[in-house]
Amino acid sequence: MKELKALLFDVDGTLADAEDGHLVAFNHTFAEYGLGWNWSEELYDELLSVTGGRERIKFYIDQYNPVFEEPDDLDAFIAQMHKDKTNYFIQLMTEGGIPLRPGVKRLINEAREQGMRLAITTTTSPANVEALLVSAMDPNAMSWFEVIAAGDMVKAKKPAPDVYLYALKKLGLSAAECIALEDSENGIRSSQGAGIKTIIATNKYTRGHNFTGAAIVLDQWGEPDQPFTVLSGDAGSSTCLDMALVKRLHAS
Repeated sequence: MKELKALLFDVDGTLADAEDGHLVAFNHTFAEYGLGWNWSEELYDELLSVTGGRERIKFYIDQYNPVFEEPDDLDAFIAQMHKDKTNYFIQLMTEGGIPLRPGVKRLINEAREQGMRLAITTTTSPANVEALLVSAMDPNAMSWFEVIAAGDMVKAKKPAPDVYLYALKKLGLSAAECIALEDSENGIRSSQGAGIKTIIATNKYTRGHNFTGAAIVLDQWGEPDQPFTVLSGDAGSSTCLDMALVKRLHAS
């Protein structure tokens, strides 16, 4: 087994419970456009099977709103609406409305102290990544991550492995030298497609997903005073995800 050299982090649902913020931003933008659309948490849960905000809107129109009178250039309409939604989502983050999940900052700080290389592997936009890291983690947090691999940088978004393969190439590392941290079925399908061992922490939208093959499945990353629950796998005596457990899972 090769030595662990890098941690690859998904963003939405992994670093932060950002999906609730995305849902607020989508509905705010729909109201601004006077569309009369309002996505419930139940509907959004279903729509999350589609990765990418623009793709999600298009899927919603096709599958749930066939009576919508499409403009002449639907793709341009969706692109502009998604841009406006992203701007509002960034506003929410800069106002501190989307905090990091418990244990995230502690784990990243510990990884940096041990000389681990860090990368972001996400379907969200680089602007969203920067807004979250700067507002919720540290003003200099973008510099902590050697690679920011976002969905629009590759041909196919998750569950395709493209974003992970891109990150591996940029890092100059093999899959065996990395471990991925994800929260969803699409995420683990992507990381496993690139041959990368994967740690999962579920959230309210992904608890029922299929995580076959995960190194471990947790309900959260955990803090010393806020222990995780192991849903699948073996954490030994650990009660929160720290680098000792990450290394043990990578080597197992």
